[in-house]
Amino acid sequence: MLLDAFGTLVAMEPPAPRLRAEVARRAGLEISAEAAEAAFSAEIAFYVEHHLEGRDAGSLERLRDRCAAIVAESLDVPGLEPGAVREAMLAAIRFEAQPDAFGALRALRSGGFRLVVASNWDCSLSEVLADAGLLGLVDGVVSSAVAGAAKPDPALFEAALAVAGTPAEEAVHVGDSRDHDVAGARAAGVRAILLDRRGTAAPADVPVVRRLDELPSLVLGTA
Repeated sequence: MLLDAFGTLVAMEPPAPRLRAEVARRAGLEISAEAAEAAFSAEIAFYVEHHLEGRDAGSLERLRDRCAAIVAESLDVPGLEPGAVREAMLAAIRFEAQPDAFGALRALRSGGFRLVVASNWDCSLSEVLADAGLLGLVDGVVSSAVAGAAKPDPALFEAALAVAGTPAEEAVHVGDSRDHDVAGARAAGVRAILLDRRGTAAPADVPVVRRLDELPSLVLGTA
């Protein structure tokens, strides 16, 4: 089984309040909540567009430098040093496991599934999963930056299938994006399941679950 990361296994803690606190602590400067929100919105947009560049330790550091420059440019606060912005930005970005991930992963592994995370992310994905307490519950991790292809490109799914040691026709991919996860999996010949935590997905020809802990009964009952 292949699994998406962001929105599926992990969630980002709200970064803007942390950015405000970190800038105040490190630089003694106050920024507004609106400024912090705008800065992180700009950073996230830049990261999504450029995350494939973070393919190894060196290139990831350069990507983080560029992301910090986006934050600094957006904040436009006199006296705020670039180094302090970078440190504050990185300290503000924290991911936590989705509460339903632990039980679902344990049940799926007990049911005989080999689990590989396949997600649009830089090369730090394994570290993020480790910090969230999830790395020991999966059998492999493939980030788009390391694979050199981002969803919905089937190449990312093919790389994950190679790690899983599973042919496409016997695999299933679970993710929360119809455009990236469902479309990409199908392009790679992999069965897809859509995770719809908000319950807003329109009816479609794809199985839908509201929570990860619904997965074991669904896939073990049809495996």
